Amino acid sequence: MAIKIYTKTGDQGKTSLIGGTKVPKSHIRIESYGTVDELNSYIGLVSDYITDTHSKAILKEIQDRLFTIGSSLACDPDKDTKMEIPDLKEPDIDLLEKEIDKMNEVLPPMKNFILPGGHLAVSTTHVARCVCRRAERICVDMQEQQMFIDPLVIKYLNRLSDYFFVLARYIGHLLNVPEVIWKPRM
Repeated sequence: MAIKIYTKTGDQGKTSLIGGTKVPKSHIRIESYGTVDELNSYIGLVSDYITDTHSKAILKEIQDRLFTIGSSLACDPDKDTKMEIPDLKEPDIDLLEKEIDKMNEVLPPMKNFILPGGHLAVSTTHVARCVCRRAERICVDMQEQQMFIDPLVIKYLNRLSDYFFVLARYIGHLLNVPEVIWKPRM
């Protein structure tokens, strides 16, 4: 028999963290990992739009790290989860930095602000960047509220949004799509 996807346990607007603590679905911790999940979905869309196999492999790696981050954010830090939760590691951030540097080697230097657009793959990558920044802001808010959050999560999300900015430019470069330069109205 198939497992039912609905449990009806959240019908009253509450959900459980890993560890069993019940919180409102509007809780900042739920918002944090919900936003990371949204980001993961956009990354799937970006991956579907691009053909570069190396970038697709890196995006799959990033999706895996985002599941790690989501697991970390979903845990009640005050309870023993009795589960083994994967850890984010400094080499995960190093990978993003190396990928950014590699893509930047073939990109022209930026001389202007650029607008998202020019191709669905480029635009969707910018959407992923914006959702990543939102996830980062929520995590920083948690930190400011003295809620436990692994500092590597914030560092990773910060670097990841930089990665998406450069990836959007790189995708445009591979597709021979000119960047849309912002021309401020004077």
